[in-house]
Amino acid sequence: MSEIFDIAIIGSGIAGAGLAAMLGDKANILLLEAESAPGYHATGRSAAFWSETYGGPAVQPLTSATGPKLKAGGFLSPRGIAHVADKDGLEALKQLQDNFADTSVVLTPLDRKDIEATGGRLKEGWDLGLKEGSCEDIDVGALHAHFLSIAQKSGTHLKTYNRVTGLKRLDGYWQIKTTRDEFKAKRVVNAAGAWASEVAALAGALPIVITPYRRTMIQLQVSPTPPAEMPLIMDALTRFYFKPEDGNRIWLTPHDEHAQAPADVAPEEIDIALAIDRFSKAADWKIEKVERCWAGLRSFSPDRAPVYGADPLAEGFFWCAGQGGFGIQTSVAGSMLAACLLLGEELPDWMAEVDPTRYRPDRFR
Repeated sequence: MSEIFDIAIIGSGIAGAGLAAMLGDKANILLLEAESAPGYHATGRSAAFWSETYGGPAVQPLTSATGPKLKAGGFLSPRGIAHVADKDGLEALKQLQDNFADTSVVLTPLDRKDIEATGGRLKEGWDLGLKEGSCEDIDVGALHAHFLSIAQKSGTHLKTYNRVTGLKRLDGYWQIKTTRDEFKAKRVVNAAGAWASEVAALAGALPIVITPYRRTMIQLQVSPTPPAEMPLIMDALTRFYFKPEDGNRIWLTPHDEHAQAPADVAPEEIDIALAIDRFSKAADWKIEKVERCWAGLRSFSPDRAPVYGADPLAEGFFWCAGQGGFGIQTSVAGSMLAACLLLGEELPDWMAEVDPTRYRPDRFR
């Protein structure tokens, strides 16, 4: 424990890796990871798309600021979303449009003919929708690896198999105990994802409840083959979404949310069955085979907006958590925001629409 780090970041998923990359060589950084490799939990199980409406108006400024950076880096490819509604979802469709009426997000009406033209093959009754043409697929693996590469080239020390078990503030430093070692740092960043509340409790920080929710994903083989350019099809009532993937495959989720303790999660049969039932009632494809299923955790703060900033109770403790299912699509702006707050720097001009005070942890005090 001879080396004293400026900043110890707990968690090396997209939040921790992105922050380490943005800090670069401006600080001596320790990046602690509980698992054998970074990104094992939420980051490695993402549905992998960038959508300005996903996460709602509170998240949209971070998403919109991140998009051009991801595009310039070659991490995005065109997809689009068709938000669709049956008779039960018409009010939700209108609410979606109202929610983003005063933003830069462009949503244009779709009728039955427009929906059919997308190749979405929806059954009768799914006659209205909204087009979100700006949506793109994200190469999550490449983006995460990019952040880690920048961080490590800048001198970040990545330590895997180091689950944090103790945090104690002593003489102006954090004493950090892990399952393998002990470390010392001037400041600690809580980028622990589903484990963020547990890490905060170890530090005696503000008890913000970051709740992990399990979400199920299914890969289907279907016939006929979906068009490769087909948009992501999103139910306005959030009962499902699906998108084409590699030939005759579709990625599908029932948009489920099950609160649970942080863990290495797996899908449950009832959620797989629910997804297939909802898909079969709405979409006119024949399911040839369920190829694989997986689940991941999406971790939310009480108001479902991310938490960035210094803790009001624990000196030297910083939040970078509660990023829900939108941590990857907001990763560049979110990481830059956290880095600027840590370093006491102004936000860059390309983040002019982002209000840092919206995400402060003391809003829960």
